[in-house]
Amino acid sequence: MKKQFSQIIIPAQPYPLTLDLVHTALLVIDMQNDFCTPGGWADSLGFDVGQTQQPIRPLQLLLKGLRQTPVTIIHTREGHRSDLSDCPPHKLARSKHQNAAIGSEGAMGRFLTRGSKSHDFVDELQPVSGEIVLDKPGKGAFVATDLDLILRQRGIRQLLLTGVTTECCVHTTLRTANDLGYECLLLEDCCASLKPEFHRITVEMTQMIFGWVTTSEQMLKAIELRAEKTASEV
Repeated sequence: MKKQFSQIIIPAQPYPLTLDLVHTALLVIDMQNDFCTPGGWADSLGFDVGQTQQPIRPLQLLLKGLRQTPVTIIHTREGHRSDLSDCPPHKLARSKHQNAAIGSEGAMGRFLTRGSKSHDFVDELQPVSGEIVLDKPGKGAFVATDLDLILRQRGIRQLLLTGVTTECCVHTTLRTANDLGYECLLLEDCCASLKPEFHRITVEMTQMIFGWVTTSEQMLKAIELRAEKTASEV
């Protein structure tokens, strides 16, 4: 059952942010096997995917809470058509140079290729019925997709940003959203980088320049407090 209220105030940096949940969307960015699971693309590059697994549990709890609210939930995946016709030549060449060519076979199928298990979401964060899945060929979720159209059709004005990696796909999306006029709130415990220093710097840049930063715990607590207040007023 959906909670019967819309506006909440979230403790955040650099100052509290008022969210209208009816006009808010959660972006769960690229929580895919390729970036978060042993045998995926990032693992094949030699990165510690234990870093990118850290947001899984906070995201599970966040999704459980937000699914009881009017927030629109969107899951994105980075990957390419099976013929790689939408993969820029330099991106493909770079991946080959790193000995993890996009489209090559890995432990869970073809790396960063739509339709493979490697490209799919981690098991713990599979979308549920009614949630939007957005496939994107690049790092930013607005490029070569209909994300902006979907958001504007739904009257979305505020975005909650989560996923991996903080400095790359999450921040690229956040910066574009900022330029397009969306208010952006980064949930820092629901994001991660393969290099923790990149995560720290991106969080600092976000709260100084591009938007707001909070945690899922603060977000869920604000929702619960608002629900309790609403119930007491009935």
